[in-house]
Amino acid sequence: MDLSKPLAFRMRPKSLEEYVGQEHILGKDKILYRTIKADRLSSVILWGPPGCGKTSLARVISETTKYKFTKINAVTAGVSDIKNAIIEASNLMLNPTGKCILFIDEIHRFNKLQQDALLPYVEDGTVILIGATTENPYFEVNKALISRSMVVKLEPLTTQNIYEVLKRALTAEEGLGSYRIKIEDETLRKIAEVSGGDVRTALNGLEIAVLTTKVSADGAIEITSQIARDSVQNRKAIFDKNGDSHYDNISAFIKSMRGTDPDATVFYLARALNGGEDPMFLARRIVICASEDVGMANPNALVVANSAMQAVHMVGMPEARIILAEAAIYVATSPKSNASYLAINQALEDVKNKNTGEVPMHIRNAPHEGMEQFGYHGGYQYPHDFPGHYVEQQYLPDEMLGTKYYVKDETIKE
Repeated sequence: MDLSKPLAFRMRPKSLEEYVGQEHILGKDKILYRTIKADRLSSVILWGPPGCGKTSLARVISETTKYKFTKINAVTAGVSDIKNAIIEASNLMLNPTGKCILFIDEIHRFNKLQQDALLPYVEDGTVILIGATTENPYFEVNKALISRSMVVKLEPLTTQNIYEVLKRALTAEEGLGSYRIKIEDETLRKIAEVSGGDVRTALNGLEIAVLTTKVSADGAIEITSQIARDSVQNRKAIFDKNGDSHYDNISAFIKSMRGTDPDATVFYLARALNGGEDPMFLARRIVICASEDVGMANPNALVVANSAMQAVHMVGMPEARIILAEAAIYVATSPKSNASYLAINQALEDVKNKNTGEVPMHIRNAPHEGMEQFGYHGGYQYPHDFPGHYVEQQYLPDEMLGTKYYVKDETIKE
């Protein structure tokens, strides 16, 4: 083993038995485990966040398959690289099986033309495709490729999963076994915890801690909690403001406000801000929630949300976080009513799909006196001329009489 390579590379598993995590797809009773063991794998798309083990799983497959294994990276590869892999796979002198497993890392970076170039070879079985992506493949990968592949969702590794890998790295010959390292279990678990489910981040942090700490008089390298904290990157929630997790997080943010959970609301707001989300985007979501979900139960929520959006625009970060939190908590803790939301949706549906008739003549506009002879404005009763500023008269067209759009919630006090 070349010890000059990064620890994260050296600690990649060589077999399924060494692979840590993803028990939901690699348990011994799971189909993916069985197909890899039997070397009967069909095309598969591995979808998951960075550092969850996609490339490691592809490497395990490369160690167990009888087929030629070729790896390319979509960032640097093109159609010519795909064709070269096909030519090599089809050469029965060099490859008696006539097939190859083609691992394409970051397959979402291939454009439509490049993805289309794979189709005929995946279709006829010349290529068993393994694609790895951090993006939602249902959005980023050719639908024809998706239909010919099994999509497997990998989850972020748990703290316990990463702790196990770190523990093994301390003693493994290919890891840090040649060093005498002193580190408390609690410190090792803290490294695992702050890595945010990314085992690569955890291993890189541990390696930096070991390589940058002086050897003590007794020949040991002691990694304190402070050294570990300085060596591991600041924890980043799994969040990509342009990717799938962006939509998951904003969905959770909105649903938490709607569900009257201020703690979850602030949590998802913090995740978004920590991930670099545009504060104005978040402010607009709060305004929408104030109107759609709070509505007539507390109309002042819209005033607060709109004022917060203007303040965020004027103040900017980092102080805007306080304004956003205040507005989001106000909306989250307000009583809720979607009566206005339902009313306008139903009215729009009727306007689009029904014969809704004409505006009654008595409430039409009559800017010129001559129009009144045709019935415009005739018979209109001015509500303020009546007790309580109200008089019963027809407002809906004849065809829509009796229709109810706004149904007042019992929670609304007017």
